[in-house]
Amino acid sequence: MNNLGLIDIGGTSIKFAIWRNNELEKLPAVMTPDNLEGFYEVLTSAVEKMKLEAQIVGVGISSPGAVDKTIGVIRGVSAVKYLHDFDILSVLTEKFGLPVSLENDANCAALAELDAGAGRGVASLIFLILGTGVGGSVIVDHQIWHGAHLFGGEFGLMLIDGYKTLSNLGTAVNAAARYNAVNGTQCSGKEVFALAKSGDTSAQREVQTMYQALAKGIFNLQYSFDPERIVIGGAVSNNPDLIPAIEDEIDKLRDVTGITSVKPELVTCEFTDGANLRGAMVDFYQTFE
Repeated sequence: MNNLGLIDIGGTSIKFAIWRNNELEKLPAVMTPDNLEGFYEVLTSAVEKMKLEAQIVGVGISSPGAVDKTIGVIRGVSAVKYLHDFDILSVLTEKFGLPVSLENDANCAALAELDAGAGRGVASLIFLILGTGVGGSVIVDHQIWHGAHLFGGEFGLMLIDGYKTLSNLGTAVNAAARYNAVNGTQCSGKEVFALAKSGDTSAQREVQTMYQALAKGIFNLQYSFDPERIVIGGAVSNNPDLIPAIEDEIDKLRDVTGITSVKPELVTCEFTDGANLRGAMVDFYQTFE
């Protein structure tokens, strides 16, 4: 493979790397500028340095927001407000003087897992990211499924219990918020999980609510899209109890329905800090293959 420049745009920092000799070589990150001109200056300077250092042949970018790859526009909203609703891909292509690919950050993380992580060896997968909300990606036949309105992977909007969404019920952040509201505390999600393990019944109730919500969401995704594998990412995926607890709840759902022959194959992600950069590489080669 030829050398590539890689960029991961975040709300607080922009990360850079070079893909060389099938390895990700990380470069120093910078704070995300608060204006578009500053943004262009930071990215152009970084790319010029990568041209000199590694003779890169193109640039792959992981971006927040709903990326419309057909016209090079970032739709939706994100923490980097000035990126949205114009043909930013054409601008960056001209400024860099190189081919540029652009994809949503969650989709990039999913492509990284598909290429060389927890999704190796499958053609279709669901990637769930558990953070302050629930997001992710759908991959069909090795390709991101963006959806007709760029809502592919917006799993957090699924209604799980009445009008409560998967993001409302299926995250550690909101489990902690519910626990704190009842108990007048200021515990983090990690602390609520620890309290649940120590026997705190209120914490156990909130953690169980989270597991049940995730099980329902995953059950629905399995029987809607029928992926070969479901990969779970986000900080909570480091909790060794997560997958077994969700699987227990899925078994209960399968018992209730009685006709569900397929049990979802659940695994946790393998890539963390460099996932978006690595996935931007995969997206570049898919875009320009």
